[in-house]
Amino acid sequence: MRLILADDSVLLREGLARLLRDAGHEVTAAVGDAGALLDAVAGGPPDVVIVDVRMPPSHTDEGLRAALKIRDRWPGVGVLVLSQYVERTSAARLLAGPSEGLGYLLKDRVSEVTEFLGSLERVGAGGTVFDPEVVRRLLAHAPLSTLTARERDVLEHLAQGMVNTAIAERLHVSQSTVEKHVNAVFDKLGLTHVPGYSRRVLAILRYLGE
Repeated sequence: MRLILADDSVLLREGLARLLRDAGHEVTAAVGDAGALLDAVAGGPPDVVIVDVRMPPSHTDEGLRAALKIRDRWPGVGVLVLSQYVERTSAARLLAGPSEGLGYLLKDRVSEVTEFLGSLERVGAGGTVFDPEVVRRLLAHAPLSTLTARERDVLEHLAQGMVNTAIAERLHVSQSTVEKHVNAVFDKLGLTHVPGYSRRVLAILRYLGE
């Protein structure tokens, strides 16, 4: 895959670029701020951008805001957010859009290179990857009082990108039971079928847009 990296840590950026090249990927640019990231993508859209959340000049959410612009201007480019932080407001805007080719991983929880590379390939193929801890932090303040405890469990696994059969196995229930919980979650949160959008993602982000 053709990749562009954006992280203000030189050591991490160069180390990650070397790792990705060794894995057979083409790193067309490795930059340290959001403006340079947008310029690099404009100069030749890659398959995926890997972007940190906090970058110069304010070190708040420049990376996520750049990711939003990329998703808007170049919808075919996958975005993998790789950060130490979960910025709820900007993350909500990013994740509430189409979920194809989108991922959010926490740096300090990436323990296996092969797992990280697998997540990257999944995003590059149009899939969705979320660290369970990202999901947990987003859910922590969600006003989901209408959901039962089991529905909350199913919602968390949905947001991790798991299919119903995998959720059933993880929770030790039947697939039909999971399907009933899934439908209940969508009904209670008022989520209808929206072409191009993942209700699995919208379910956990509904409260962020309210």
